[in-house]
Amino acid sequence: MYKVVVTNERLTEFRVKTANYEFMIDSEGEKGITPPDTLLASLGACIGVYIRKYAKNTSLDIRNFEITLEAELNAEKPASFRKINAKISFAGLRLDEMRKRSIIAFIRNCPVHNTLHNSPEITTEIL
Repeated sequence: MYKVVVTNERLTEFRVKTANYEFMIDSEGEKGITPPDTLLASLGACIGVYIRKYAKNTSLDIRNFEITLEAELNAEKPASFRKINAKISFAGLRLDEMRKRSIIAFIRNCPVHNTLHNSPEITTEIL
């Protein structure tokens, strides 16, 4: 099970604690990453983990790569991302179309991608 504790320390600042790490989220983006950027970062990192798993499983020599995520917000309510684009650039590596499709199919198994794709049930309660 995953657990994250978010504590509001100042008006726009939130301390995020996980089992092994902590960082700041700032809704204004002045002293930390914003919540929407955090979501994109989580997806990008998860994609990166799955690229590394793919490379290990297939003995593909992937050295460095970069994942750029861009998202568009809906103009109408409710506020949400309408579309998220992930672009992966492999430094010095040329891939044929079949290999590209294979990598994309594999990284779609990342739990963050699957969670966003499957719209999980979210419950909220006040203690």
